Amino acid sequence: MLFDFPAFIEELKEKEDKKEIVEKYEKYFGKIQWDIKDQLWYTDYLSQFPAQSYLTPEDLDDDFDWDMLQKLVIGSFSSDYELKQQEKSGEWELFIAVKSWDQSIVKTVSELWSFQILRLYEIYIEEQMNLQILMNEEDGWEKEALISERQVRLKKWKAVLDTLNRSQEADAAKKEQEASLWDLMWKL
Repeated sequence: MLFDFPAFIEELKEKEDKKEIVEKYEKYFGKIQWDIKDQLWYTDYLSQFPAQSYLTPEDLDDDFDWDMLQKLVIGSFSSDYELKQQEKSGEWELFIAVKSWDQSIVKTVSELWSFQILRLYEIYIEEQMNLQILMNEEDGWEKEALISERQVRLKKWKAVLDTLNRSQEADAAKKEQEASLWDLMWKL
């Protein structure tokens, strides 16, 4: 895998403008060790998002944990996403939309380069660490707002998956109906 979580944490510790993130996180939640999946923000939040297969860059198939990237994208408060089925192939595309001031950028994961994917990992992990710190430091409505936003994102993803399943079931029923009609026509 190209993304090395422990190396990323070490990089953050060395950057003057980022080391406070790691220091605060470790102060509240203990030393950051092991893997992404061992972090509180993953176990309490991102792990609840079921994965859905989607198109990835062909030459990078084995280079990233694509389920993890998907969880980071759909769990993010700073970007939005859409899952669309391609008409020709029937495969799913994961679109990521990021707004910055008055600009909006939309890309599919399948068109990204490895350095862009690495940067997404860094941005989203840093965001999750900051949100976990905020949830620990804030009380009252601020903390409730963060918890509520997490719940909204989980519900949205589950609704997306329910819609996908219904769409797939409807497609299967339509194909079955067409096959039955075809059989009937041949019998006439």
